[in-house]
Amino acid sequence: LENMLFGMGNPLLDISAVVDKDFLDKFGLKPNDQILAEDKHKALFDEIVKRTKVEYHAGGSTQNSVKIAQWMIQEPHKVATFFGCIGSDRFGEILKTKAEEAHVDAHYYEQNEEPTGTCAACITGDNRSLVANLAAANCYKKEKHLDLDSNWELVEKAKVYYIAGFFLTVSPESILKVAKHASDKNKLFCLNLSAPFISQFFKEPLMKVMPYVDILFGNETEAATFAKELGFETDDIAEIAKKTQNLPKVNTKRQRVVVFTQGKDDTVATVGERVTMFPVVDIDQNDIVDTNGAGDAFVGGFLSALVQEQALEECIRAGHYAANVIIRRVGCTFPDKPDYH
Repeated sequence: LENMLFGMGNPLLDISAVVDKDFLDKFGLKPNDQILAEDKHKALFDEIVKRTKVEYHAGGSTQNSVKIAQWMIQEPHKVATFFGCIGSDRFGEILKTKAEEAHVDAHYYEQNEEPTGTCAACITGDNRSLVANLAAANCYKKEKHLDLDSNWELVEKAKVYYIAGFFLTVSPESILKVAKHASDKNKLFCLNLSAPFISQFFKEPLMKVMPYVDILFGNETEAATFAKELGFETDDIAEIAKKTQNLPKVNTKRQRVVVFTQGKDDTVATVGERVTMFPVVDIDQNDIVDTNGAGDAFVGGFLSALVQEQALEECIRAGHYAANVIIRRVGCTFPDKPDYH
C-alpha cells in the first residue's frame, strides 16, 4: 500500500480560535464559509492569535484528508504521498514535523520568497469560518517540483489521486498533468468542489479537469453553487448529482461517481444509474465540538477504504465514521487509533 494514495494541495497551518459574532462582522465573515484572505483581513490574523484559546494545527484541506486516510489505515506507514509548497520558516518546520508524526510521505517544495501559508479558523458554536492566507502555498510550481523525475516517480506509484478544488487557484496545470496520467492509466482521480467560490470564480480550470474526474466530492452548498454556475436549473441535490455524473468524461471504462455530503443529513451518492441516500452516524448536538475538518475527514475515511479497493458503500461508511470522530474534537485532529470495524 505504500505511496498508493497521492495528494497535492495547499499545506497550511491552521490557527483556530473561538470568536463571537462581533468578530465575524468586523471582518465581514459569514459564520460558515471558506474564503481567501484579502488585504482587509490582515488585521484578523494579528487579532486571532491574541484570543484566549488559540490552537495551532497542521491543516490544508488535501493534507488533512490524506492524513486521515493514513490514520484509518494505520499500517503500513506512508500509504499517502503529499505535494505542496511551504516557506523556509518555523511554521514550515511545524508542518514537516506534523506530517512525519502522521506518517504521511510529504515532499514539500520549499521556497523563501513567501512564508508558509496559514488558515484562520474562526469558530462560533458549531460553525466555522475559514480565511486562508495561502502565501507560500500559492507558489507551487509544476516545473520546479512535480516534473522532477524523483517526484513524478511517486505520482506514477500511486493508484488513487485526490486533490481538493482549492488547488485550482494555485496550479491547474499540475492538476491536469496528474489527472491525465490517472485517466491514461485507468487509475482513480478524485476531486473536491471545496468551496462555493471555486465554482464561481475558477469555473474554467474546474471544467477543464472535470472530464478526468472519476469521483467528485462536495457538500450541499457547493453542489448548489456548482449547479447554478452550470445552469442545471434544479436545486434537488439528487438531480444535481445525476447531472454532474453525466458531464463529459475521458476514461469511459469508469463511470463517474458523485458524492455530496449534507452535514447531519444523508450523504447523496450516485450508484450506477441510481442516486442513493446514506444516513450519517447519529450524534448528539452537545457532542459536537467544532465542524472544522468534517468534510476533509469524510474524504479521508472514504479514501482509506478506496485505496483498499472496497465497495462504494464501504467507502461512505468509513467516511461517515471519520467525520463523526473529527467533529467531537477541535480542528482536524484525531485520537491515537480509530475504533472502526
